[in-house]
Amino acid sequence: MSETTRVDEAVGQGLRVVVVTGAGTGIGRATAWAFAEQGARVVAVGRRAEPLAGTAQRAPGRIVPVAADITAPDGPEAVVRAALERFGRLDVLVNNAGIAPHATLGGYTREGVGALLATNLTAPVLLAQAALPALGASRGVIVNVSTAVGQRGWPTNSAYAASKAAVDSLTRSWAVELAPLGIRVVAVAPGAIETPIAEHAGIAPEQRAALRAWQLAHTPLGRIGDAAEVAWAITRLASPQASFVTGVVLPVDGGAVVS
Repeated sequence: MSETTRVDEAVGQGLRVVVVTGAGTGIGRATAWAFAEQGARVVAVGRRAEPLAGTAQRAPGRIVPVAADITAPDGPEAVVRAALERFGRLDVLVNNAGIAPHATLGGYTREGVGALLATNLTAPVLLAQAALPALGASRGVIVNVSTAVGQRGWPTNSAYAASKAAVDSLTRSWAVELAPLGIRVVAVAPGAIETPIAEHAGIAPEQRAALRAWQLAHTPLGRIGDAAEVAWAITRLASPQASFVTGVVLPVDGGAVVS
């Protein structure tokens, strides 16, 4: 079966089309896999082609890798255009991509804070904006990925926590604003999850160990979560069965926000 035939069948059968940002590793990769296992067609977005190819290998034909920088001026439009050109529709946008530079207040730089906000806050806004016509046509869903720490405090990573707390606020505001269009907006707030985000942030191994110890001490279930557990929450909130759920920010954190 040719690639064109697979695409035509996907559109003709009305299968859901999902865009997942930050899909090369961690929660994004697990989410792309979870949606593909449910039969969706997934546009897996990230900056690096090689990790995306690894994500797509799990479900060839169902997961399409798209290397793109969502912080670039034309990045959001390019991502949405890729989904529509390939599959003709868009049903779910998962704003998962994020960076977490580790610093105390005295260690932040203007450039570092700017990059953090560009990825964690500005890009989700502009992606949602670019996807709005397609999501309105499908009466679709936006799923934002924030962090449980945004509901508490992270004394050595305050700007990251603040950027994700802003995503929670966007979720609630968009849920009201977009409800007349039939678009639902929800969020998941992961706690301590086994992903490479700290390594990607350049945090030294001994600092990562200290961070894990701090996270475990503040997680009542007493363990680190798995990316697949967050993906489960994302797919359930995005499912048609959750059609009366909007504006919610669901912690997936082993009880951290209530401890």
